[in-house]
Amino acid sequence: MSLKTFKPYTKTTRGTILVDKSKLWKGKPFKPLTSLKRSSSGRNNYGRITSRNTGGGHKQKYRNVDFYRKKINVVGTVERIEYDPNRSSYIMLVKFDDGERFYYLAPQKIKVGDTIQNGSNIEIKIGNCMPLEDIPVGTSIHNVEIQPGGGGKIARSAGTSVSISGIDGSYSLIKMTSGEVRKISSKSMATIGVLSNPDQKNIKIGKAGRSRWLGRRPHTRGVVKNPVDHPHGGGEGKSAGGRHPVSPTGQSAKGLKTRDNKRTDKFIVRRRKRKKV
Repeated sequence: MSLKTFKPYTKTTRGTILVDKSKLWKGKPFKPLTSLKRSSSGRNNYGRITSRNTGGGHKQKYRNVDFYRKKINVVGTVERIEYDPNRSSYIMLVKFDDGERFYYLAPQKIKVGDTIQNGSNIEIKIGNCMPLEDIPVGTSIHNVEIQPGGGGKIARSAGTSVSISGIDGSYSLIKMTSGEVRKISSKSMATIGVLSNPDQKNIKIGKAGRSRWLGRRPHTRGVVKNPVDHPHGGGEGKSAGGRHPVSPTGQSAKGLKTRDNKRTDKFIVRRRKRKKV
């Protein structure tokens, strides 16, 4: 896919850069594989806001993507590649030889008419899903299970992939995009290839209205609030906050380690690279 720019007739179009979706399916999604999506507007089951600056947005239907790939040893054909408003990568509708259809995440370089398969001892090719023990070291993979049978959890966003860097007994060593190396059971399933829509990171929204379509509400900076509303608030004139950056609840916003899961620490071989602040 390529990027799409616009002639600068307005201030909005001057700065807008979008992804060209002209080669994607232009019709409606496959109805039996869609379900109702209710907007929570960032509120939990008590009605309290737990995710700030969220709400509104365009009405969407949820596409039931199969992250488990349980259709084993049946050949499927890619019928179409579609845009999915619920995720950054594209999805593909696959029809299997027995007539069943499933939505899967679409990797790069896959085309309408290509055949794919799930299971053990199958060909190493883009779109095929198999256990980690069947995949050669160094291969780019996505939609990787953390636990066998638990469904793909790792590398599911646009343009992402991870790779197998080695074998350690009954575990495969997976190198993440962050630089972290993690042990995952070699029985876990993974799909070959890098995910589609790598140009997602180059999009420039162009106008506030497009953010509202995506369900993002306006964000008010903490330093312009009152002390009762935010730890950065108050002060005479334009005050810089007078303390290290924190969230409205007082949690450090830069460099604080929030991971607290000692049960899975033993699976991390090498920690991720630290970001430069």
